[in-house]
Amino acid sequence: MQLPVQSQSTLYAEGWEAEAGPDDLLEIARAADRAGFDYLAGCDHVGIPRRLAAAMSTVWYDPVATLAFLAAATERVRLLSHVAIVGLRHPLLTAKQYATLDHLSGGRLILGVGAGHVQEEFEALGVDFHRRGAVLDECVDALRAALGPQEFPEHHGKLYAFEGLGQRPRPVQDPVPLWVGGSSPAAVRRAALKGDGWLPQGDPRDRLPAQIARIRELREQAGARGAFTVGAIAEPLYVGTPRWDVGRRTLTGGPRELAESLRAYRAMGVHQIQVRFRSRSLGELTDQIAAFGAEVAPEL
Repeated sequence: MQLPVQSQSTLYAEGWEAEAGPDDLLEIARAADRAGFDYLAGCDHVGIPRRLAAAMSTVWYDPVATLAFLAAATERVRLLSHVAIVGLRHPLLTAKQYATLDHLSGGRLILGVGAGHVQEEFEALGVDFHRRGAVLDECVDALRAALGPQEFPEHHGKLYAFEGLGQRPRPVQDPVPLWVGGSSPAAVRRAALKGDGWLPQGDPRDRLPAQIARIRELREQAGARGAFTVGAIAEPLYVGTPRWDVGRRTLTGGPRELAESLRAYRAMGVHQIQVRFRSRSLGELTDQIAAFGAEVAPEL
């Protein structure tokens, strides 16, 4: 699941999150860890321009700091950046941060990367917004090298070059899973050819089969080998019968009913689904997490 509180876009934030903070994040993370969730995810924005602040809000926790904070309070749940806008930073800096996170968490990192969409962020940090796709392509290659097993990683590209600079600690995982986010044709191609997995950006169910077929086609044409994880973001969920308006798009019902609906994703070729629960309070959210883990997940 994507963590609440740490990002508060009006598209998905619940009212109670505005007054929430670190203690609430800890309780949510521990609840997800106990319930058997596979990962917790955090977003990445450096700054939100005034023109977008009303819709996106300016609450966006740093993903490395947030996931490291939660790593110390959890035992098994994995830690996903969904997604890190890695083109905003030099790949050696990104590698240092995320290698340390993987080391401190005992090998629980999943590095999710994406191109970004807020032009003012790029301009403020001196990065060419209009070339962000090419920048991300090379960042992925550079990160593959910098997060590998070598103490002195090496990369020579058009935008970045480094060698002879030792970086320890190394990640526990070899390799660190790298999932690519986005649903544009360029993002899907990048995921298929450069990633270990794909994080769609809210594709509805009727769009997913064509996107998955395209990924398979691209990987087959390129002769790509190895495991590849296809993701999806499910509709908002509420386990049980709500006694308040949870919105017409929200899936509600008993465990078997919800599981039957969610199994449709597996039939499409999806390997992992990201879930979000409607809630009016922290307590209601952690109750939903517990109910999903205990009653719905076994049916999946």
